[in-house]
Order: sequence, then C-alpha cells, then structure tokens
Amino acid sequence: MDRIKTTKLASLLVFAASVFAAPALAQDGTIYPLENPAEPNAIPLGTGGVEGQTAPETWFRQWGDPMARNISTATLTPFLPEPDKANGAAVIVAPGGGFRWLSMGNEGWEVAEALTEQGIAAFVLKYRLHPTPESLDDFRDSMRRTFAAAGDTTAAPRSEAPPSQTPPSRPRWDLSNQLEDAEAAYALIVERADEWGVDTSRVGMIGFSAGAGLTMHATLNSETMDLAFIGLIYGGMDPVEVPEDAPPMFNVIAADDFLFRGQFGVIESWFEAGRPVEFHLYQNGGHGFGLGNPGRTSNRWFDAFIHWLDVNGFLTAEPGE
Repeated sequence: MDRIKTTKLASLLVFAASVFAAPALAQDGTIYPLENPAEPNAIPLGTGGVEGQTAPETWFRQWGDPMARNISTATLTPFLPEPDKANGAAVIVAPGGGFRWLSMGNEGWEVAEALTEQGIAAFVLKYRLHPTPESLDDFRDSMRRTFAAAGDTTAAPRSEAPPSQTPPSRPRWDLSNQLEDAEAAYALIVERADEWGVDTSRVGMIGFSAGAGLTMHATLNSETMDLAFIGLIYGGMDPVEVPEDAPPMFNVIAADDFLFRGQFGVIESWFEAGRPVEFHLYQNGGHGFGLGNPGRTSNRWFDAFIHWLDVNGFLTAEPGE
C-alpha cells in the first residue's frame, strides 16, 4: 500500500472516530458502549494472545473519546505525512489507560495526526492489555471502584483528582506482553522503513500515562529497540536506573496530576546519568489531557515537544543520508 493511500485511510479512521463521539456527550464522563471501528489500516503484529483472556475486544466512549479494552491482538496503525512534508523522523505512539483500556482517540489517533502535520511518520501501537470484565456494567463498576480510591467518583480516565487525594494503587504489572508488542512494532517500522520513508536512526517513542510507563519499560529493558528519543507524557515520576546509552528524554506532567505528588525522581535519574533531558511541569492540566483541554497551561506541550525535536536535530537527516 503506498504512502498516500495509507495516510488517507488513517484520516478516514480518525474521521470515523469523531462521528462515533456525539457532540452532546463530548463532556460526559459516563461510559457508553461503542461499536468496534473497522481500523482498515491496522497491521497485526503477530505477537500472540493474552493468557486467560476469554472476553472479546470491545470499545467504549467516555468524554467523547473512543477507547478499547480486552485487547488480545496487538496492532500497529501507520499515519504517514504527505511526501512533500515528510522529514524521515518516526514516532511510535503508545496510548494510556492503566493497562486495562487504551485511549485510542485522545492519546493515539489525534496525536498521530498532529505528528504527521509536522512531517513525522507516526505509528499508533494498540498493545495487549490485562483482562477486564466482559460486561460493560461490570467494567463500569471496576472503574468506579478504582477511581473512588482516588476520591474521584466520576471513574473517568481523565481524572483530575487534587494531589492531596490518595491516588489509586498502581500494581506492578507484568509487562512482558506489552514489551513484546513494542519490540514487534519497532521491528516492523525498521523492516518497512524504505516503503514508509523512515530514517531508522530517527525512530522515537512517545507514551501517555500507562503508555509512558511502557515507553520507559522498553527504554530500560528492550534488547532489540534502539530508540533515538523518548517522550513521557504524564507518566510515573519514580527514579530509575538509567542505561549509559539512554536516549534523550522529553517529559511532561501537570502539578495537579495525581501521578506527580511533588516527585522528580525520573528527571533526576536522567540528569545524574548525564543524559539529555527536558522537563515541563505545568501549573494545571490534570491527568489524561492528550493534546490539551480548554484553558489549561499544559495545552502548549506539543509545540514544545516539536521544538525540542527540531533543536536536537531529530527532524533533519544527517548530511549524506
């Protein structure tokens, strides 16, 4: 499939998602059922299923956004820039959702479209998840219990619980499936780099919330991925052991995000290891803001990210390439 057709199909996919989200429900945190979209351009990664997963993949809508759960077949969806805009850079986009659902619109397709407008090839990774109840009612109840623990009774993925409230406990997930999915996505991009116009020395990864956790997990543990840069958007802030060859990191979080809690551990880890790091602590934005919510200081993070990529040379090929 040529690059222009790929881009058009991806655009149609995003358009279909916008149709599903009725304007009257755009600000409604209630969970609504959603028919599974066709995803005509999604490429199965062939990484297997999920042990103990019996419920089928299903979708729902919350805050007007399409979200998927019970994902047992990982896929990668290319979003490619117009040839006259393409600069050769590529980004794997990992949506978040606590490894129980994926915010495919807010933290996936919309971000990918914004990247292609900057000439960057984007690849949305729909990675495998941990099982949730098959019944939507039971899933709603499990979500309500999770966010009630944080003092947020809306059970909304876009939680904006004040830092003074206790955040939900974050289990130490086994991320072996998710790492395998990320590695398969990276390998596929390298394999089809010529077809997709990708410079394999400028492939990075950006993740949101749990997707940021996967991005960090891949950075620290993968033996096959050679990421040129990483972006962590409202991810965990715990300190980590930084590899000597760790990629430059761009990190964003809001002060009123329940994951922040006044911690700068991962930033200090990168700085103390002597690796390039840029950190933006925004006054407000809460959690799960994607490209931005109205009236928040965090809404300019994407512009800062593109500027950071540009200044660091990731948007320009090396001479002779």
